Amino acid sequence: MSRLDSFIRRLTAQKILLEHVTDLVKEVAGPVLELGLGNGRTYDHLRENLPGRDIYVFDRELSCHPSCIPQGDFMIFGEIRETLEFCEPRVGEKAAFIHADIGSGDPTTDLATQSWLSPLVDARCKPGGYVLSGLELALDNFDELEKPDGIRPGRYHLYRKKI
Repeated sequence: MSRLDSFIRRLTAQKILLEHVTDLVKEVAGPVLELGLGNGRTYDHLRENLPGRDIYVFDRELSCHPSCIPQGDFMIFGEIRETLEFCEPRVGEKAAFIHADIGSGDPTTDLATQSWLSPLVDARCKPGGYVLSGLELALDNFDELEKPDGIRPGRYHLYRKKI
C-alpha cells in the first residue's frame, strides 16, 4: 500500500472514530482533552461536533492553521508529559473524552510515550469517560471497546473508563 493510501485510510478511520465517540460522549458531562494540536484538523472537527463543550488542547508549539488556534486558557503549551500531569486546576475537572494522537511511528519512542501516557490518561479521565488513542495504552481501569466497521485492527484504540 502506498503511503498516500495509508494516510487516507488513517484519516478516514480517525474521522469515523471521532464522530463515533462524539456521539457517545454527549451523555458524559465534562471537558475534552486534545493531546497534540498539530495542524488543528482534529481539534477543529471536535469543536464542530461538540459545540459548547470545553476543549483543552495540549502541545509544545503552535503550528496549526490560524483558524484552529484554541482561545485563551484552552491552549496549554509545554511538554504534554508535564502539562497533563498538572492541568487539573486549570481544567477544573476530569475529562469526559481524551483524544491522544501523539504516536511517532518509531517503536522505541512510542513505547516510551505509552509508559508515561497511560497513567496520566487514567488520572485525567472521569469514570464513564472515553479515550481514543493512536497508541495502545495500558489502562487497567478501562474497557477496550469495539470500533465501527472498517477500522483496521491496531490502527486506533478506543477505551471507556469503568464506572
